[in-house]
Amino acid sequence: MVSQRHLFDIPDDIAYFNCAYYSPQLNESRNRLSEGVKSKSHPWKRTAKDFFTDGEKIRKSASEVFGGDPDGYAIVPSASYGFSTSMRAVEQHLVKGDSILILEEGFPSNVLPWKRIAEEKGLRLIKVPVPADGNWTRAITDRIDKSVKVVALYTCHWTNGAHIDLVSIRKAIDNSDIIMAVDATQSLGAMPFPMDQVRPDFLVAAGYKWLLCPYGFTLMYVSEQWRNSKPLEESWQARENAEDFGSLVNSSDKYMAGARRFDVGQKGTPTILPGVISALEQIKSWGIDNISDSLLGINNMITDHLSAMGFQLPDSSQRSPHMFGATIPGKYKGNLVAELSKRKIYISQRGDSVRFSPHLHISEHDVTRLLETLEEII
Repeated sequence: MVSQRHLFDIPDDIAYFNCAYYSPQLNESRNRLSEGVKSKSHPWKRTAKDFFTDGEKIRKSASEVFGGDPDGYAIVPSASYGFSTSMRAVEQHLVKGDSILILEEGFPSNVLPWKRIAEEKGLRLIKVPVPADGNWTRAITDRIDKSVKVVALYTCHWTNGAHIDLVSIRKAIDNSDIIMAVDATQSLGAMPFPMDQVRPDFLVAAGYKWLLCPYGFTLMYVSEQWRNSKPLEESWQARENAEDFGSLVNSSDKYMAGARRFDVGQKGTPTILPGVISALEQIKSWGIDNISDSLLGINNMITDHLSAMGFQLPDSSQRSPHMFGATIPGKYKGNLVAELSKRKIYISQRGDSVRFSPHLHISEHDVTRLLETLEEII
């Protein structure tokens, strides 16, 4: 795919390979967000229906792009909120002696809620260590035993993009009552997700990375079997007939259909959700497969060069298409991230890896600058 830089506000002298940290905003999203902010100046134009319309648009778009049904999507503010919601939904099904499986160096949002419930209910935490061979899938399946009731997983490891084959893990647990809670923050929107094969009980993806959404928006998917669970909070907007403001003095005891009960109250309309709608429209227009293939092409150019320079890279079979981590050659003792930043080239460091995570704004010039500068520094 030809560089889509024209859709972003990125100066020519900036080479930004750091979307796993924070993605750039689409110009169209910025424009819609600006209009949304202005709309608060004229509150008399806002109707009761306007409190709900954007949320429904997002549910429909998300189901079209990522799979599942619109009723399964909830709008929450953060990954930690989503997994705290998941924890509350399943806590009554966990008893002393049960185990929860987490990953070593897993992102805290999908670790801390499970640590809390383990402490409160006397559950055992099984921590899967970082695999020496990089094969997280095998390491995870090898640690699942009969005591495991929750597996807190990721679509790829957030520090370096190491691929986790959730389809294989689903097959391994399919004849059990194990609950799968998946953090898709570091891939949803940039890599295909086979919803119908993975069938997560809970899927959560913070929007400010690969979904290109405003900060403060997170997408959550809840499988049908959990949609009658107790929500984290009691929002009036999640109740039947909530659009009838005149009846709010006697709010309904019934929740709206599907996962809407899990929506956060005051869910960002109109100051956040218009930007989300724009981002999902653009991702749908590009197509997830096209995004993934394009980012893989960019990353292959980088990894080929890094290998020749002495960087250590995971085997290609263990890498995700859109992001990867590389260990800096031992001969280099400086701060690579800082040195690149001085030259307006941006990457991250997580653990022992420097992390490269481009998006479609990247041009051939950006890649050339990155590689030539690495040669110069290293």
